[in-house]
Amino acid sequence: MSAKISVNAIDAVFEQLKANGETALIPFMTMGDPDLDTSVALLRAAEEAGAHMVELGVPYSDPLADGPVIQRASERALKNRIGLVDCMAVASKAREKGVKLPFILFTYFNPVLQLGLERFFGLLEEHGFSGMIIPDLPLEEDGEVRAMAEARGIHLIPLVAPTSEARIERIAANAKGFVYCVSSLGVTGVRSSFHEGIDSFLNTVRRASSVPICVGFGIASRDHAERFAGQCDGVIVGSAIVRQIEEALPLLVSQDAADRERGIAAVRAFIADLKPRKDAR
Repeated sequence: MSAKISVNAIDAVFEQLKANGETALIPFMTMGDPDLDTSVALLRAAEEAGAHMVELGVPYSDPLADGPVIQRASERALKNRIGLVDCMAVASKAREKGVKLPFILFTYFNPVLQLGLERFFGLLEEHGFSGMIIPDLPLEEDGEVRAMAEARGIHLIPLVAPTSEARIERIAANAKGFVYCVSSLGVTGVRSSFHEGIDSFLNTVRRASSVPICVGFGIASRDHAERFAGQCDGVIVGSAIVRQIEEALPLLVSQDAADRERGIAAVRAFIADLKPRKDAR
């Protein structure tokens, strides 16, 4: 087992953002959509657009937390037989291209079980992941994964949805990296409004948490990002970016290099336009 990492890159980024009065922008992308090389290019584009860390989504055949946009992205990637190990290797390929921002793996638990926990954590270390999100691994069953993660200095980042204050406190008490606050009931997806009581919910999580809190599920624009910037330390944008990638697919899969660059540029510009202004906090 490797020695425990002293400072996790996620923690370092949040410390810097706090000092600067900034809100973290955290894109989510489905790896392998439309192919792994394009995923590497899009991770680089996200960093160039001002993202502070990024979630690398593993395509999955039964994504319980994901709405139709991300489901379609998973289906496209799975047609190319993209699996967990392939997605983790994208991180190293992106590092070779100069990408420095922290990587967070987003995966359901079944692929992890199939791979085996020892190999899974070995690959997380090998490919330089700072954190992971496993949306279908409940607090009551995460003990072994949490212990292995903490031993390696990798953050197991919890999701918390509107629930009882007691359960929020239990989830927040074990949180590492940040608490992922689910802003809307149901699956991921672009929304025009957020559920009633969202502000009270976020305030409850803030009181319970000793680590930063970030909000996701339905964040689709700079207005959305700035709406939450004063209450949260970061905003997570998934479906809106994945939909932008979907719209750019004809360019991204083109045999013409100039077309591909235009597709990547469109996604880069979209991510850049999501970034909350400093005075929004």
